[in-house]
Amino acid sequence: MGNKNTFLSILLIGLGFYFLLKQIYIPVLSNFYSWPTILMIIGIAFLVNAYAGGVKQNVFPGAVLLGFGIHFHGVQHYAFWMDHWGVYLFILGIAFLLKYQMTRKGLWVGLILVVLSIFALFSSVKPQWFIWMERSFHFIEHFWPAVLIIIGFYLLFKRS
Repeated sequence: MGNKNTFLSILLIGLGFYFLLKQIYIPVLSNFYSWPTILMIIGIAFLVNAYAGGVKQNVFPGAVLLGFGIHFHGVQHYAFWMDHWGVYLFILGIAFLLKYQMTRKGLWVGLILVVLSIFALFSSVKPQWFIWMERSFHFIEHFWPAVLIIIGFYLLFKRS
């Protein structure tokens, strides 16, 4: 699995299985016939490429996409699923920790994000300064397509 087409291969296999199962329609899998599943497939393709293909920089986007896919699937289908902005921090923190595991970069950012997310999710009393984070995430939740566009343009024109 060391060739440079590992990501594309895994992605095509995953998407092929997704659309084939969607056409066959197995009732037990009907909850997975949605857009979060496609995010999960793309994330898994990145992670397989990172771990099996040796492309270390793919571990971060893979973890983020898989985490967001799992989160959005949970919010869509399970009443008990926690829909809170702290979950996004937790997913990013875990992604940084996985990145650290492969590249030895991002440990402190990952730990800080995980601690902040746990604090945000489970603390009943939050300090006054924490309100700005809630307002920021509330803004991002409503205008996330614009955030994606800005990040896309930044990556497009960024000088390496």
